[in-house]
Amino acid sequence: MRILDQYILKRFLYNFFSSFLILMFIFIFQTIWLFIDDLAGKGLDFIIIAKFLFYLLPDLTEKVLPLTVLLASIITFGTFAENYEFAAMKASGMSLQRGMRVLAILVCFLGIITFFFANNVIPVSQQKIYNLRRNIATVKPAAVIEEGIFSDFEGMNIKVDKKYGENDRYLDQIIIHKKSRLQRNTTVIKAKSGELVSSEGSDIVQLLLKDGHYYEDVVPQSGNQKRNFPFAKAEFETYTLNIEIPEDDKDLEEERNVRTDKMKNIGRLIRDIDSLEQNNKTLVRAFSENMVNRVGIFTPLQEVDSIDQEIILAKREQMREKAGLKEPADKTQADSIKTATDIINLYPEFQQSQLITTARNTVANLYNSVSGKKDDFDRRYKIYNMHILSLHKKYALALSCIILFFVGAPLGAIIRKGGIGLPLVIAIVIFLSYYFIGVFAANYSKEGNIHPILGAWLSTIIILPLGIFLTRKATADRGLTDFSFLAQRFRSFFRFRAKDDQQ
Repeated sequence: MRILDQYILKRFLYNFFSSFLILMFIFIFQTIWLFIDDLAGKGLDFIIIAKFLFYLLPDLTEKVLPLTVLLASIITFGTFAENYEFAAMKASGMSLQRGMRVLAILVCFLGIITFFFANNVIPVSQQKIYNLRRNIATVKPAAVIEEGIFSDFEGMNIKVDKKYGENDRYLDQIIIHKKSRLQRNTTVIKAKSGELVSSEGSDIVQLLLKDGHYYEDVVPQSGNQKRNFPFAKAEFETYTLNIEIPEDDKDLEEERNVRTDKMKNIGRLIRDIDSLEQNNKTLVRAFSENMVNRVGIFTPLQEVDSIDQEIILAKREQMREKAGLKEPADKTQADSIKTATDIINLYPEFQQSQLITTARNTVANLYNSVSGKKDDFDRRYKIYNMHILSLHKKYALALSCIILFFVGAPLGAIIRKGGIGLPLVIAIVIFLSYYFIGVFAANYSKEGNIHPILGAWLSTIIILPLGIFLTRKATADRGLTDFSFLAQRFRSFFRFRAKDDQQ
């Protein structure tokens, strides 16, 4: 490697790692600010909070890495241009592409590493975060009980109006819905106040309820008792609920059999996309066939056997001969029934209203069935779209690092400004545009408004022409506002028109 390539590589790596640490530090504080309500004042140990932040680092790296590549390239090449180092390179016969070659190889290698990172590390971290947050609710009940809403906790839905005291142990205005073995809401408990009590070394948390009522739907043993809707009701001054918790904090790492699209690698995503597509098609086909059978108007008529048809015609001919009719039996008359009103008029008046009511009820039932099934299909296809989106985002993330380098390097050579000031502002503006385009495209693709593949690649497709444009500008040593070539073309055009007028 030449000395000049080593110098460019060292300067870029220095700017890259320093920018990465600064940006990661900023994103970590932004994450702490977002999750401060979930972490602060919940009685969580520092080790648990540190694990939570550590598991968030890979997900933050997915956002920080493209911005770091963009910022480091702008600072590096902006510093070279500001210190006239590029002028010296060009004077010695070294072009911009030659100066970018060693960094382009490095960034391509970084893109490959990013792809494997997104495929192997980020899914594991997402699963760890999910398990940690779910198991914190088991170990620290106060951490999951929110004020003003129902919180799902160990087979119960708990709602409180207010939490206060040390570690939010005291509760006001409590409503609890307990689920039965069949996951039915059969028991309701209301209390004016309550307290979470636990002792060190115990695996039981006690919820002490005070001054409340207890309601329970009794499961009847026979069909006759179901008509009476039996239930039990009681008042209490103190009622104790025992909640079993894990023995130690190691259970915070317990693996749960829950996997979303963000927790899967490429191999798992491809298999699940295929199975989800087949399941969705099967469900849609079965539902459509069911609706066709319920409507009945699309059912094909059964073909009459030719022998039976001859027998029917022969009987009709005999009947016509007995009746003294002379018209041939095979002569058909024009159908007098042309509209639905004509069909209704064939029936007596008292049956016409019944037919209309029956038809209206049938259509209403069909509409309700379609409407109810539509929500289920929308949910299923949203999951399917999210899997496709996550699959292509892994490829798009790796390619975005490479494209943003070819945006930042020529942009730094054009603006000729190093340091953290102006390059940081420009990098943030470009990255925010790139990031928000990706967010909006992803949201549209989840709802099925655009294809998920386009949603994953749209921001990259938009930023690619910018990289090509800036690279051509920097290669030709033109500024962003250099419109001299347009003026030259206008002068050539008008000069050509003037010659035509003279001729």
